[in-house]
Amino acid sequence: MKNRSVARLLYAHQMDMGGMPIRQPLPTQQVEQIDPFLLLHHANIKVPTHINPDHAGVGPHPHRGFSPVTFIFQGGVHHRDSRGHDSVVYAGGAQWMNAGMGMIHSERPPQDIHEKGGRQEIIQLWINTPQKNKMDQPAYFAVQAEEVPTTTSDDRKVTVNVFSGDLVGLHGLVPSQTIVNAATLSLVKDGKISVPLPPHHNAFIYLLDGELNIEGYGLAEALHLVHFKNDGDGISFSARKDTRVLLLSGEPLNEKVVSYGPFVMNNQTQIMEAMRDYQMGKMGVLIEE
Repeated sequence: MKNRSVARLLYAHQMDMGGMPIRQPLPTQQVEQIDPFLLLHHANIKVPTHINPDHAGVGPHPHRGFSPVTFIFQGGVHHRDSRGHDSVVYAGGAQWMNAGMGMIHSERPPQDIHEKGGRQEIIQLWINTPQKNKMDQPAYFAVQAEEVPTTTSDDRKVTVNVFSGDLVGLHGLVPSQTIVNAATLSLVKDGKISVPLPPHHNAFIYLLDGELNIEGYGLAEALHLVHFKNDGDGISFSARKDTRVLLLSGEPLNEKVVSYGPFVMNNQTQIMEAMRDYQMGKMGVLIEE
């Protein structure tokens, strides 16, 4: 296996998103997207005890034309949407929504969040949808921790959880409209791994914490996204400290991206249509009980 070299390191600067502190390594001023990946938000939030969990988090909002995907690392997320889906996914699981022609959803802490430690740590990733699928019927997939295909290294120092695609001999459960490999990894100090990747895929890893030594490059620290060049068929790294990692690779769509808020389409007319359809109620209605 020929290891890919590193194209760039992107730091996850802190931002305010509607009063919620989040970290965003993608997009940045240098990088608009790592096709087909459009956005990555990392949030680690103490849920307030004086607010009912049903009123905390993110209230109803629409999406069209891409997949908002949430990986849960601490606590849980209660998802409800205008297509009738209603589920709570806890730490170690993921919620994967193909927004398609349009869906309204909310993302709240679960009622038992304070029994689970009172903290929500999540990553939300936006994956672009191919033009031919942007107006498909929406779909939602909830994957709990115990359902995720998992493998652990012989020395017990590296654990890999695969949510979608095919990595390290495992097949993820989520059928994505875009061809992607999505996994989380936990490495204890001195744990090492080599991960084969399709050479034509764009790929990156994001470090939630810890430190890695990237083979052929060197140190990558917590809260950095490591974007790899397309010059090899895999990546290799080892942990300098205990480290949690999100790993993504995807087949680039090479299509024009026009976005406005929660809508990601291919031209401005489609954005206007999305706004009109949302206002006319064509994406459904979500009334939270």
